[in-house]
Amino acid sequence: MRDQADCPVTPKAALIARRRALLSTFDGPALVAAGRAPARNYPANPYGFRANSHFLYFAARPMEGAALLFHDGKCTLLAQPPDPEDALWHGPRPTFEALADALGVDDVKSVGDAAQIVGSLDDVATLPPQDEATARWVSGLLGRTVTAGGGASLEGVDAALADAVISLRLVHDEAAVAQMRFAAAVSVEAHRAGMRATRPGAGEQATYAAMVDVFRRHGCEDAYPPIVTVHGEVLHQHAHDGATADGDLLLADVGGESPEGWAADITRTWPVGGSYSGSQRAIYDVVLEAQRRAIAAATPGRRYRDVHETAKRALVEGLVELGILRGEVDGLIERGAAALFFPHGVGHIIGLDVHDMEDLGDRAGYAPGRERAEAFGDAFLRLDRDLAPGMAVTIEPGFYQVPGILADERLTAAVGDDLRRDALAAFADVRGIRIEDDVLITDGGNEVLTGALAKEASEVEAIVRSG
Repeated sequence: MRDQADCPVTPKAALIARRRALLSTFDGPALVAAGRAPARNYPANPYGFRANSHFLYFAARPMEGAALLFHDGKCTLLAQPPDPEDALWHGPRPTFEALADALGVDDVKSVGDAAQIVGSLDDVATLPPQDEATARWVSGLLGRTVTAGGGASLEGVDAALADAVISLRLVHDEAAVAQMRFAAAVSVEAHRAGMRATRPGAGEQATYAAMVDVFRRHGCEDAYPPIVTVHGEVLHQHAHDGATADGDLLLADVGGESPEGWAADITRTWPVGGSYSGSQRAIYDVVLEAQRRAIAAATPGRRYRDVHETAKRALVEGLVELGILRGEVDGLIERGAAALFFPHGVGHIIGLDVHDMEDLGDRAGYAPGRERAEAFGDAFLRLDRDLAPGMAVTIEPGFYQVPGILADERLTAAVGDDLRRDALAAFADVRGIRIEDDVLITDGGNEVLTGALAKEASEVEAIVRSG
């Protein structure tokens, strides 16, 4: 069993190297703010603070209200100064000298001096803050409007800074991979705990609680709101108040985040009663084959859209074999048959954000000159870049019976009677199945970071029964 002491700490040398890489790539001053915790219901009762991912990439510490200023070949940390009252309310803050030494920044100054320091510089670039309070603060410093979450409309020096940061964060260094391996290992343990805690009558909450307990014991947070549901056809079902009955499938899309903010993202779908029915096993094996083929296709130089198409083809082939679809595979794919049951992209980049850098809009996920497809399903593909060693992506095909899709003639008309609804009715106990792993692209192919978690149907059943 791993514990928080096992979590790697990003070396100071790695942080210095990242900052130097940005300074050598981006020609101009830049401000990267950490952000602030929003209040739950009054200012002294805030939500837990999670720093902006771009700040964490260069600082590795969640320092509320702080910022990094890159200028003249140097990096200055603007931080909250120590306060005598800290010892009573929050514990003592490190001195500026201690911060400079720990992080390897060139200087540390009071954030209260930010207006004077930043005001002396011209054309300071920034990235979209994560909260409105920080956006207002940065807007005041720069003398122009900066919008929280405004990555889709970046322009000028902000767009140039975003492109420089994207080029750095797309390819993970050794320190980042170590963080992701830790998050993956803890998340694998959480899924095993969830499988063992699942049983008829226990409810979704019992599984959810068992999984989150593992994260907290390892000092990890949720990388995103956990999805633990018997309604797998609802892609982002965040409630955990449903009943669990024998014959149900439980879909758990749950990933942990390391103390430095690096994410894992795993989905498994297991039988509440410990055994897949014949129809559930048949569809499960189709999804698993689609995932296997997609992972095999995720290699250096391969376009990620091709990985998505690989998963679609495998799914359609499997559904033809089961008699749910009828006809020639290429034609069915062209008519949108895959999206009727697999209405999302096969995955996304992962790193400090579970959907890494999506705060910067499609400029992170899509290579220059590439745009989202217009077709239903394909339009939700979050990534269309050529894969390179050091990139990390998720691979997560699925099968879902979404009533709103299957009843929509605008979506089903092109497939028509080649969607054999009488055959589909035999699979009514399959609401949704998704299988997801995190994959690191390597020089020789790839490494499945979450590969220690069982996904063969018989192995999954054995873990559920062991609880």
